[in-house]
Amino acid sequence: MSEENLYPMKVNPLFRHYVWGGQSLKKVFTEFEDDKSPLAEVWLLGEDNQIANGFLAGRKLSDVSKEFGKSLLGSEIAKKNNNQFPLLIKILDCARWLSLQVHPNDEQALELEGSGFRGKTEAWHVLEADSNASLIAGLKNNISKDEVEQRIRQGEILDIVKSHSVKKNDTVFVGAGTIHALGPGTLIYEVQQMSDLTYRVHDWDRPETEERPLHIEKSIKVIDPDIDVKILHFDPSVDTFTRPLVKCQKFILEALESSGRTEDLDTQGKGFHILTVIAGEVRLIAGKESISLKKFQSVLIPADFGRYQVSGDFRALKAQAL
Repeated sequence: MSEENLYPMKVNPLFRHYVWGGQSLKKVFTEFEDDKSPLAEVWLLGEDNQIANGFLAGRKLSDVSKEFGKSLLGSEIAKKNNNQFPLLIKILDCARWLSLQVHPNDEQALELEGSGFRGKTEAWHVLEADSNASLIAGLKNNISKDEVEQRIRQGEILDIVKSHSVKKNDTVFVGAGTIHALGPGTLIYEVQQMSDLTYRVHDWDRPETEERPLHIEKSIKVIDPDIDVKILHFDPSVDTFTRPLVKCQKFILEALESSGRTEDLDTQGKGFHILTVIAGEVRLIAGKESISLKKFQSVLIPADFGRYQVSGDFRALKAQAL
């Protein structure tokens, strides 16, 4: 393999120990078994992750994205993002409520934060959920922007948010401007724009700190009360390898499911693929290369790589930037 040819890349995960996290991710990431602090998030693949295989091993994905641009990202995606890697894949273990929050869109991020900032649109896929698990996404019907501001300032925002019961395999699209919070008892796959802009509206009476401030004024500016969130429920009667979940302006998310079959996939030179195993084990065959992927491992297929195969007994999620 020459140094001009990109290849399917595995990366080393990054770990985040936030106050709302739990202990269940330590069953997979066993190096934290003896650590009593909550393991809230695992950043499986994004610009800050280091590549783990091949001649690019040890380099950050952000650097590789800048160097290889359209070969890695695809020409249109590279142009739109100025060769910056545009997506982040996470797993979140929610043992307590996350803050009630909202994210800006790209234009609002530029206006409120300045040059170089991007908005944050995301989607969730529920990997595990307790029987009474719920989350908040959106507002009740017929709530005006003025009422949103009034309720936030009076500390009554929880009276007008919309709560949703969720179960395993549900999918939720959370566009920029959607007020939201993940609830306890959920294990979540998240695909999002590569951005960390979060405006907290309410944090469940946890003390406000320098690391976890509230962002009342910015939240009021970006909340869109007209967003109507729908939960996509899994239909077990649909027997197909590829199941579409979310398509928006920023990304596509699909579920892949196989019982021992071998399936062909193709980037078609248009954009990269990110495969993340959520159950079972995947064998990825790329030319003469073969890569094994286990639960909560991700691989990045460069845009110009083209055709590859996956086989095994597995469930996986495939994310593509747009």
